[in-house]
Amino acid sequence: MQKTMQDQEVHTVPDSESVKPAMPAPNFAKNAKPTKTEVSIVNKILPKPELSRAVVFLDREMSQIAFNWRVLAQAEDRSIPLLERLRYLCIVGSNLDEFFEVRVASLLAQNTIDGELAQHPSFLAMMERIATECHQLATRQYEVLNQEILPQLSRKHLHLLRHNDRNEAQRAWVKAYFDREVRPLLTPIGLDPAHPFPQVVNKSLNFIVSLAGKDAFGRGTAIAIVKAPRVLPRVIRLPDDLSAKGTSFCLLSSIIHAHIGDLFNGREVLAYSQFRVTRDSDLWVDEEEVKNLRHALQGELQGRQFGVAVRLEVAKNCPEELSHFLLEQFSLDADRLYQVDGPVNMVRLSELVDHIKQPNLRFPPFAAKASAKLSNTNIFSLLQKQDVLLHHPFQPFQTVIDFIRSASLDPNVLAIKQTIYRTGMNSDLMESLITAARQGKEVTVIVELMARFDEEANINWADKLQRAGAQVVYGVVGLKTHAKLALVIRREEGGVLRHYAHLGTGNYHPSTTKFYTDFGLLTAHPQMAAEVNEVFIHLTGLTKPNKLSYLWLAPFALQPQIIKAIRNEARIAREGRPGRIIAKMNALVDESVIRALYAASADGVKIDLIIRGACTLRPGVPGLSENIKIRSIIGRFLEHSRIYYFRNDLEHDTYLASADWMSRNLFRRIEVAFPVLDKALKKRVMTEGLEPYLKDNVNAWVLDEEGQYERKKARAKQVVFCAQASLMQTLGAVSEE
Repeated sequence: MQKTMQDQEVHTVPDSESVKPAMPAPNFAKNAKPTKTEVSIVNKILPKPELSRAVVFLDREMSQIAFNWRVLAQAEDRSIPLLERLRYLCIVGSNLDEFFEVRVASLLAQNTIDGELAQHPSFLAMMERIATECHQLATRQYEVLNQEILPQLSRKHLHLLRHNDRNEAQRAWVKAYFDREVRPLLTPIGLDPAHPFPQVVNKSLNFIVSLAGKDAFGRGTAIAIVKAPRVLPRVIRLPDDLSAKGTSFCLLSSIIHAHIGDLFNGREVLAYSQFRVTRDSDLWVDEEEVKNLRHALQGELQGRQFGVAVRLEVAKNCPEELSHFLLEQFSLDADRLYQVDGPVNMVRLSELVDHIKQPNLRFPPFAAKASAKLSNTNIFSLLQKQDVLLHHPFQPFQTVIDFIRSASLDPNVLAIKQTIYRTGMNSDLMESLITAARQGKEVTVIVELMARFDEEANINWADKLQRAGAQVVYGVVGLKTHAKLALVIRREEGGVLRHYAHLGTGNYHPSTTKFYTDFGLLTAHPQMAAEVNEVFIHLTGLTKPNKLSYLWLAPFALQPQIIKAIRNEARIAREGRPGRIIAKMNALVDESVIRALYAASADGVKIDLIIRGACTLRPGVPGLSENIKIRSIIGRFLEHSRIYYFRNDLEHDTYLASADWMSRNLFRRIEVAFPVLDKALKKRVMTEGLEPYLKDNVNAWVLDEEGQYERKKARAKQVVFCAQASLMQTLGAVSEE
């Protein structure tokens, strides 16, 4: 879980779910409704009907914030290398940014009528809880930075210097840097009727300045705004000859702070503060009205920078009159003001992590060791004999890239089809698709243009693919295409067409595959691969999909199939045989699934859930969920794989999926869950994807019925076990010097 958590899904908290009013999803299927048993199990424990939600379900927002407290705990953990602790602090900052940009912004939009915020007591209480928790989280974040991380870096002779820390020689260099690199790019704006408060870009660094005296025209303009240049680095390294004992850095914000008076010749600077505003960053395009979604989205991307303000950050010593002035400009209440003891954008301190090259301050490097069988064998010949299961990052994603590259160069391959949700700005995989298209192969790519914060990259790839001759479509109006699928159609001996497929739990992104745990399945199973093709035909032709026997496809069948499998375990338990469910995913908030799990628990099914982020199921409640245990794993890698296991009378039904158990995944997205059919590969999913995480007593946090997480620690004489470390070792990860 390194810097790519910030890139998200950087994170990203790829856990945030929009709650703005959206276009209703079509009624694709009769989704599974709660049975009378499921309703009665829940109603049994309710003291009053109006308390049902609070008693039965944990708070969605508090659960998301609790996830960030667990990430912050990694920054507090002294057993973790120092630069990694700083990176975790940056990740908390990135996650909070997205929480405000998406979740809080959506809640506010949903409760705003005619420009006025609703005054409903439950909504106001919820916003107060969010503000309290987020303020406490931000305060602790900066305490860890100032009291632990920076002093310990200094003891390692790595200094982040504020103005008062710099000696005369260092101040002279900083002054020269300011005059040469910074001042020419600054445009201070003195506020008056001809110079109104400027547009402030989302999450940009700015300064507010209070001035005494009169301006050049004899007027008393008292306030000025200075925007920091976005093209300049936020962390600047001082020359080595000015750092006799180690290496010294300073922040761009500190350089501007020190010389902000130079911008106002003849005026006295009374006070100043850096500030940063966070804005609503969801893009809302009426997909039914626009004729070309890509063109409409391109027009909206710039607007994201100037959405409705939802949070204001200022320096801790910002005078009250200046912070109050800013709150008025951005139409924000006082509880959305965050006064921080340090840089207002802590995420930018990741540049400091990147600057420092000391290996002993980082996690030991590793490289996933590729299987000799995969490296030395023609992938198509191998898949004709057996399925291949890949577990990233412990096994290299390069195998998937090679699969697509081989297909692009193979003269026997006639067609390649692929979904793209996130792939990044640079991608060998996308270049292979372009190569295939230029060679005359039938290339079809379903690009999800509405993948949050990856819209621009996806638009660019869509344009390049189309110019190369590929067929590009943008999924289904009103539904995000989140399924991870690739299909290769190849002409074999005798003229027969054979289908080869890749199905995954994570994105086709070259960077995140190194830091996110995910599973991928390469298969030439005739029926399953043919069903992958059916999904592509459905998405491109907008036809009703044929009945699928292997794949669970949302929004048509995924939720009913999950509910059916849960209820089947409950039936088995009622009949006196062991019922068992184990599931691993990023988030669990869908009420229909939770109610089914409650009922299964009441019937005696033993349920273990590994939920990294938000979870609204309340475990361990007598009569409701005493057979349900929930844990969260926060470690070196971002746990991202989705696994559904149902014992099913020793059939051991094992599914991998692109979908969490959230309403958006089950009803408002194109998602696919796919079975692992080979017995040996099923065992691998269990022994690599589930069992180690249930034994973990290093990175595991256990959720109790009150919604509190407690870190799981090894008891006296108990073996210390870390799932991720074990997998790095057993799957052949090797040190990389």
